Amino acid sequence: MNVIHYIGLDVHKKSISYCVKTVAGEIVKEGKVAADLAALTEWAEKHMQPWRGAMEATLFSAWIYDTLKPYAVQLEMGHPARMKAITCGKKKSDKIDARTIADLLRCNLLPVCYVMPPGLRDLRRLLRYRSLVVRESVRMQNKIAGLLMETGTPFNKEKLHGKKYFAQLIETLEQVPESVKDLLQMSRSAMEMFETTQKRLVKQLLVNPALAQRIERLAGIRGVGEITALTWALEIGDPHRFHSNADAMSYCGLTAAWRMSADKQQRGPISDRLSGCLLCPRNQKRIGG
Repeated sequence: MNVIHYIGLDVHKKSISYCVKTVAGEIVKEGKVAADLAALTEWAEKHMQPWRGAMEATLFSAWIYDTLKPYAVQLEMGHPARMKAITCGKKKSDKIDARTIADLLRCNLLPVCYVMPPGLRDLRRLLRYRSLVVRESVRMQNKIAGLLMETGTPFNKEKLHGKKYFAQLIETLEQVPESVKDLLQMSRSAMEMFETTQKRLVKQLLVNPALAQRIERLAGIRGVGEITALTWALEIGDPHRFHSNADAMSYCGLTAAWRMSADKQQRGPISDRLSGCLLCPRNQKRIGG
C-alpha cells in the first residue's frame, strides 16, 4: 500500500524550497528546486509516491500550481493573510517555511484559498489590466488639468477632455510656455491611447462565450452595468465555492466584523478586508461611456 506524502512548498521567484513529510510528521526529504518549468516538471516526475501538496498564494504561485497539479493527489494554496504560523515565527527561513506548510497540510490546518481555473484567470488578468489602464488615463486627465492650473489658464472642467474643446483651448494658449503645450499634447495623446486600449479590452471580454450568459444575467439587475458585471463575474469566479449566502456577503465586504468573548459581543463597521479589484467599479472613474 502506497503511503501518502505531504509536501510543503515555499515558492519564490528563482527557487522553490520543499519539504516531504509522512503523515506522522517524519521528514522524508527536503531541498530546493529551480523555479523553472522544465526543472519543476522533472522534480515532480521523480516523486513516485502519491502526494498532497500545499503552497502559500503569492505572485509566483499560479503557474507553479498549474504545473504541479497533474502530479499531485491533491494540491492546495494557502491564504497568505491567514498563515500566521509562518509570518509570526521567531525563526524564519525557506526550509522552516516549507516544513511548516507541510505540517499545516498534514494536520488539516491549512487556511485554503480558492484557486480560479486557468481560463477564468486569464480573463480576470485582462480585466485587471483594463483597470490599470483606466487609472493611468485618469492620471493623464488630472495632469492636463494640473498643467493648466499651474500656468493660470482658465478652462471649463466639464468640457476639458472633449476632443474639440481641447483642440480649441490649445490654439488659444498664447502666454503659456511651449514646454507646457508639449506636455499637454503628450498627456492628451497618452490619455487617448489608454482610452482606446480599455475599450478594446472590454469588447474582447464581452464577446467571450464563457462569460456571455453570466454577464447578460448580471447586467439585467437594475444599476449593474457591463463593467460591474464583468468585475463580479471574474473576481468571484464560481459562486458555488461559497458555502452560504453569508460567506459570499462576507467575501464581498458587506458584513460587519463580529467578536464575542466572555459572553460579550461586539460588532464593528462594515469590513474593508476584500479584494481591491471588487472596489474598482465603485471607486474608479469610468471613461468611454
